[in-house]
Amino acid sequence: MNGPGADAPGRHTENGMREDGTTEADSLRSLALEARDAAYAPYSEFRVGACLEAADGRCFVGCNVENASYAVTMCAERVALGAAVAAGARRFRRIFLCTDADVPVAPCGMCRQALAEFAPELEVVSESGSGGRASWALSGLLPERFVLRPVPGSGPGDSR
Repeated sequence: MNGPGADAPGRHTENGMREDGTTEADSLRSLALEARDAAYAPYSEFRVGACLEAADGRCFVGCNVENASYAVTMCAERVALGAAVAAGARRFRRIFLCTDADVPVAPCGMCRQALAEFAPELEVVSESGSGGRASWALSGLLPERFVLRPVPGSGPGDSR
């Protein structure tokens, strides 16, 4: 796992709760909040933290990193995706986002396309600064994604 606390997944009971009374979503939320607090957003002051859960249970965090040249800015979702791919993860279940916004915010179009490369049916959960929560299927947020056929042996489902 990647990020503070990400190496303590905890054991689950029959109802999906962990022995400490938390759920997987609580753990993802906690990691996303820590990442949000580390965000570098001096221009917009719009901090975002993301926790991307791989199919094997590993979690990868990311935060937005702004730049004076706005096009160079990196979104939290793509930072988490890059960390996951660098660690060999290629299949994902869910991404949890935390922002300071008044309402839950969905990923931008660029992040939607990047995530859809690996997990078109990804569950996207977003929490606002006031605790409001929304969730979507990535395919609903990006119904007509751009698709190319990967060279055999190099696609998202292939492991190294």
